[in-house]
Amino acid sequence: MTPPPPDGPPDRRPGGRTARIRTQVLDAVRAELGEHGYEGLTMEAVAARAGVHRATVYRRWQDVGGLLADVLDAAGEDDWAPPDTGSLRGDLTALNEEIQESLVIRPSIPQALMAASFRSARAADAQQRLWEDRYTRCEAVVERAVGRGELPPHTDARRLLIAATAPIYHQLVLLRAAPDPRLAAQAATTADLAAAAGAFARPAPGDEG
Repeated sequence: MTPPPPDGPPDRRPGGRTARIRTQVLDAVRAELGEHGYEGLTMEAVAARAGVHRATVYRRWQDVGGLLADVLDAAGEDDWAPPDTGSLRGDLTALNEEIQESLVIRPSIPQALMAASFRSARAADAQQRLWEDRYTRCEAVVERAVGRGELPPHTDARRLLIAATAPIYHQLVLLRAAPDPRLAAQAATTADLAAAAGAFARPAPGDEG
């Protein structure tokens, strides 16, 4: 339950006061995080940038971890869908290009949020929820490929998606290397070929063990 701000009960109509305050505050969190990182993120700075009384921010979000968690939860409330190019390789390449673009833009809010999630348990839980949401949505890419006959039945969508996208995160987040314009397609091609060969097939019923 969201406590009311100090100046009266919130308007709970969609698009009302509560929604406006949340939008202002979360926009401020992203801006502060992008400019100052986790170490420089404070409740007071967020309240000032958002133009919201700091008591409202404390009552609703409690601490910096609560702010970060809500930013991540808000990201999962969008209508994003994975690319649909007509082929698995095309879909994976387009997906990797989207990921790469989000990680190289400066400031990269996704990178900042990932780093912050290692410092806040609440943010870590929210980051995990967002990963689960994104992987679940991306399973459509694999389901379409199976339906077109590009992949064997019982292909493990999660394993395939991780294999296809991991090189992008490894290059840009772990190694902090310069972006490689060829990597999105190369990683997609490698995962596509491996998947078509059955590398990500789940055991058929009765074959476990």
